[in-house]
Amino acid sequence: MRVNITEYLTIDLDKELWECRVCAQSLGNARDNYKRGLLVCDRKLSEVHPHLLDPEKYEYTFCPDPNFTALIEYYCPSCGTMVETEYTVPGHPLVHDIELDIDDLKKKAAQWGEPGQAEIPEWNMPKSGHSH
Repeated sequence: MRVNITEYLTIDLDKELWECRVCAQSLGNARDNYKRGLLVCDRKLSEVHPHLLDPEKYEYTFCPDPNFTALIEYYCPSCGTMVETEYTVPGHPLVHDIELDIDDLKKKAAQWGEPGQAEIPEWNMPKSGHSH
């Protein structure tokens, strides 16, 4: 059974693997950091945040200082979908932002059933007496 975790990440609970939601590429062990299975791009900050003032004349140009800020982008190695971005400090190890209790998730997913199989509950909305 697959469980969607983010817009671009899913977990195959049977195999305990992270997967790309776009192309189903395996990204590694679901008990580990999914970013280890992605391509990493250390973006040049001025490409994303262009200088609004001339850097030759002004110390502060509204572009983050690359001595203190790094912009890291993560891409699926198969289809190239950008899965995640993060601002961090230069040289910082991969941020481990999602850590799930896989065993508990398996129990909950078993109760949910396969996608499309769950019953949609009836809304207990009061009758207003008129319709639009």
